[in-house]
Amino acid sequence: MKKSIILLITFLVIANIQAQDKKDKAIFKPTKAGFYQNVIMKDASNVEATSQLPPENKRFKADLTVKELPNKFSLYKSYWHNNPVSQGNAGTCWAFSTISYFESEVYRITKQQVKLSEIYIVYWEYVEKTKRWVENRGNSLFDEGSEANAVARMFKLYGAVPLDSYTGLIGGRKYHSHDKMKAEMDSYLKSVKTSNAWNEEEIISTIKSILNNYLGTPPIEVIVNGKKISPKQYLSDILKIVPDDYVDILSIMQEPYYQKVIYDVPDNWWKSKDYCNIPLDEFISTIRSCIENGYTVAIGGDVSEAGFDPETQCALIPSFDIPPSSINEEARQFRFSNQTTTDDHGIHLIGFVDFKDERWYLIKDSGSGSRNNDINAKEFGYYFFREDFIKLKMMNFTVHKDAVKELLKKFKN
Repeated sequence: MKKSIILLITFLVIANIQAQDKKDKAIFKPTKAGFYQNVIMKDASNVEATSQLPPENKRFKADLTVKELPNKFSLYKSYWHNNPVSQGNAGTCWAFSTISYFESEVYRITKQQVKLSEIYIVYWEYVEKTKRWVENRGNSLFDEGSEANAVARMFKLYGAVPLDSYTGLIGGRKYHSHDKMKAEMDSYLKSVKTSNAWNEEEIISTIKSILNNYLGTPPIEVIVNGKKISPKQYLSDILKIVPDDYVDILSIMQEPYYQKVIYDVPDNWWKSKDYCNIPLDEFISTIRSCIENGYTVAIGGDVSEAGFDPETQCALIPSFDIPPSSINEEARQFRFSNQTTTDDHGIHLIGFVDFKDERWYLIKDSGSGSRNNDINAKEFGYYFFREDFIKLKMMNFTVHKDAVKELLKKFKN
């Protein structure tokens, strides 16, 4: 009996030591110059990369380098998508991620492999922001950010064009940088508000002239198979995209479930109330169902976390934050309410793998953090998200209504 007790205690001690070893560790990582400083900013400012080094500091991050991670593209079942495209030094992840999503949708629907212009959508989004800004006499957000459903909204108003007909890059530029353009528009709009000169036609015309100067003038027609057609015709007749066929799924406790609600974040500047709000468990099971049944999704949320690691290109919730089993609606809402979860990045979820009994997702990214590895590596421009990161930090996604038919039956409005 005594021997059995000793063996039991020994077993429990060893088990406890092993459990301790499995706990995630944190370290202070020094900032390093990467793709953003060495490539994007060099293109933007025409200066040597060494002058663009980040300030000397260290960031508190999970040490994922000691973990076995599924951070190889080949491990994942993925669906057709174009190679990752950099958004450069522009705050337009919402456009890049959602245009990537619609390119995959075009392939799913028609089997065409197309590359669409992100900046065409950005251009007209600025025009629409200007209209709302004038209507509200300057009391409407005029910034680079927006939401995934803005793309379908711009599709309805202005159609779409191929990338080769409108790149938004002029003067030999390779990467987007909208700082000067945005500063000029801000300065002009500030003068409008100061002088109280609310001539909408004149204001929109001036904003367009600034956009044209920095991005080029967007086309009013494109040539397909030798025939000139409008951007709206290109969207409907060639791409076969119907903007109204796409829905936005959200999960927040502060709004009622199974109703269309407002996603109350700054980038939802036009105050859309078309988000289908559902409980968190259903939010996660719906993402699983979509990706397992051939549908990719445009998804957005917060990537400013200790478990979001550009070095390994992986994102997870470390054990020193909250155990995966404790992630629930309250934990998610708590972070959204105290603004430690913010709406700061849009990405394209394109694949999945089950690795050591955990679901991981393949993420196509337009940001610079996913580009600090070898430019020739298959993983260049991708991230790998463990499901707990999505459960806690990703707030909403866009998908075709056919992927969520049964879910939508629960909505009365």
